[in-house]
Amino acid sequence: MTDTPTDSRPNEKALADIQMLADSIRKEVGKIIIGQTDTVDLMLTALLSRGHILLEGVPGTAKTFLAQVFAHVTKLDFGRIQFTPDLLPGDLLGTNLFSFQTNEFTLVKGPIFCDMLLADEINRTPPKTQSALLEAMQERQVTIDGTRFPLGENFMVVATQNPIEQQGTYPLPEAQLDRFLFKHILSYPDRDEEIRIIEQHGQRSGTPSMSDLGLKTVMTKAALKKARAAISGIHLNDEVTHYVVDLVRGTRDNPLFETGASPRAAAMIASSARAFAALQGRNYVLPDDVKSIALPALRHRAVLSPAAEIEGRTADEVITAVIEQTQAPR
Repeated sequence: MTDTPTDSRPNEKALADIQMLADSIRKEVGKIIIGQTDTVDLMLTALLSRGHILLEGVPGTAKTFLAQVFAHVTKLDFGRIQFTPDLLPGDLLGTNLFSFQTNEFTLVKGPIFCDMLLADEINRTPPKTQSALLEAMQERQVTIDGTRFPLGENFMVVATQNPIEQQGTYPLPEAQLDRFLFKHILSYPDRDEEIRIIEQHGQRSGTPSMSDLGLKTVMTKAALKKARAAISGIHLNDEVTHYVVDLVRGTRDNPLFETGASPRAAAMIASSARAFAALQGRNYVLPDDVKSIALPALRHRAVLSPAAEIEGRTADEVITAVIEQTQAPR
């Protein structure tokens, strides 16, 4: 597979700047977060490709702490809301309150007005409140009492959830799941990593404040904008484009899935593959880039058929088989 250079592609300096920015973020986050390098890389890919990410793991795997550290290091305006069964859409978006002094309604903005929103334990609130995020995640705006309010080009949702088998959880609506670029499942640390966690954080029981950790901010919004502009020029040739489409359509053609991935999934994979390629120092996308992100990009979008569930199959298992069976271009 050959690629002819084009003027629109980022040059070596632009790619070096992106890699330097990513390495600085990894290094700073790694001072506090032990392990989870794959999680940080997916969060970087999502950030650079304007995507949202859903982190799933059992309690105590540092999902919330990682999001806080990542936001601090990248200097993104941070907002957090704890999702609970009694949470209302207004608690998330904000509400218009009447002022008797001015005889006018004034908008009290909710936590959604930020750059990075931590939707903590998102599956502990009913679908009605979860759905309040649909417009924000797709259009980066919210509508309150008929008035639209922009959230900004950097708006990103980092949601955490406990496995849906746990008590007190609600499944996320399919329309909302489809708006997440990635769903990443956090595993337990290995033995050596757990020892290091205790050595570094075992002297305190609560989560320390970001100021106490001594972390530096290593990114500016101008640098992020510049990196995203460069990534938009990463070359995706016809063969790789066809490969992305074949992967997504493979989930629809598989009888083990009741519903396959949407065309939005294909567009998101193409966008994030460009960011992933840039993080590897290339100005073109390889099929391996697509393979590397295919599982976290598809696992939450395909719904298993009842027969597959009866057989005890998992979405990860079937998607992995689809990836292996889909012929990649050379």
